[in-house]
Amino acid sequence: MKRLVFVLMTIALCHLPMMAQVQKREFRGAWIQAVNGQWTGMGRDQMQRTLIYQLNELQKDGVNAIFFQVRPECDALYPSNLEPWSRFLTAQQGVAPQPYWDPLKWMIEQCHKRGMELHAWINPYRAKTKNTNELANNHIAIRHPERVFVYDGMFILNPAIQENRNFICQVCADIVSRYDVDGLHYDDYFYPYPVAGQPIPDQQYFQANSLGFSNISDWRRNNVSLFVKQLYETVKRVKPWVKVGVSPFGIYRNKRNSQIGSNTNGLQNYDDLYADVLLWVNNGWVDYCVPQIYWEIGNKAADYETLIKWWNQYCGNRPLFIGEDVERTVKNADPRNPASHQMPAKFRLHQQMSNVKGTVLWYAKAAVDNVGNYGTLLRQVYWKHPALQPEMPWLDNKAPKKVKKLKVVDFGKGPMLMWTAPKGKGWKDEAYRYVVYRFPRGERVNIKDASKIVGITNANSFELPSRGDMSTWVVTALDRMSNESKTKKVRH
Repeated sequence: MKRLVFVLMTIALCHLPMMAQVQKREFRGAWIQAVNGQWTGMGRDQMQRTLIYQLNELQKDGVNAIFFQVRPECDALYPSNLEPWSRFLTAQQGVAPQPYWDPLKWMIEQCHKRGMELHAWINPYRAKTKNTNELANNHIAIRHPERVFVYDGMFILNPAIQENRNFICQVCADIVSRYDVDGLHYDDYFYPYPVAGQPIPDQQYFQANSLGFSNISDWRRNNVSLFVKQLYETVKRVKPWVKVGVSPFGIYRNKRNSQIGSNTNGLQNYDDLYADVLLWVNNGWVDYCVPQIYWEIGNKAADYETLIKWWNQYCGNRPLFIGEDVERTVKNADPRNPASHQMPAKFRLHQQMSNVKGTVLWYAKAAVDNVGNYGTLLRQVYWKHPALQPEMPWLDNKAPKKVKKLKVVDFGKGPMLMWTAPKGKGWKDEAYRYVVYRFPRGERVNIKDASKIVGITNANSFELPSRGDMSTWVVTALDRMSNESKTKKVRH
């Protein structure tokens, strides 16, 4: 095992010339899902211990954002007056956890104290998964069965019904208003993934109210786009700083179906899921896009390199983060370097794409388990230094004022940096996080050098190493959109 680690590290280090440019701003996310049943019936204490371990490891790996699944099937991993408790938490839908706790609130606190963002991840339309056999009395499919259709053993909220769009937006407004989430995230389940011989049972709705469309596919796409626009506007009315993002399936359209399609041969967002992702991005109805490019470089139907280049070319109107499958990345050899798995090659492609501003790992546990040394390479090579979130100037581009009263204090447990938050009025001006830089004695302060970042924190203090040469310590303030203030510095 030690020899394998050495070989993989050597392979990664061989690519360090192209890695020399440390990214100061980069979204580094990971999905923590509930729908796979990993938390079902686990109990509060064990679940918290497991999550604390995962978050600590992900923090070491450089992760700065968590997508936490809180609504797998019109249910909730948090107390809700609109939807029942999730069976993926308590083993029975509608039954509250015992001892009682709020996983979403707890996760927000845990992520924020580690300098991470928390994005609440919802599945908009799925009302019942295949393996769910019993729904609670207050579930939307029980209260309004006329608003649901059955497909391949699942219940789906019919996207054609305005009341369903309103209900989903009401649920999201409830989450955003009650919780200090940094983002609201939804994934690739729009109209259901097609199953041969099973048509979607919505023809009567199309015939009754076609909205002027002669083609049912165009009508379905419009139904989804109406929801996407409404959801974005709903979230921004409640808290304009909360980022709204989507992680669509990795292929928009194949070239055989569209002049701008990718040279691929697989399921399509536009044609099969009725998700016109480019329309949403170009109209500004999302703040970021995370295409799930889960395939390997060289895949015959959906080549990773082809797809990342396609998304970079056509989806650059909002920050583009790439959804990465950890296991497939390390289980496949690099076609150009068979001695290595594909992690170095994929990260090279990321850096070559001007519109790619980050990565989201599918899934968190694979990185935590260090499959193929993926986590080791993140923390020692690719994500060695902390990174700020990408800027979103269409939401806010004005930096907060700099911190006040920066000093080094020692209360007997070692030296600490302490400072006072700058004055600010409203979410656009108030400090939300802080960046700490360290510059060795005699070195010029240059905060453009991201390798000098030693921490990003929500606190007004930072623990310093007890010993070391005299250094210049610099602290800057970040607002909700990660706009960075001018510097304040002290020597110690």
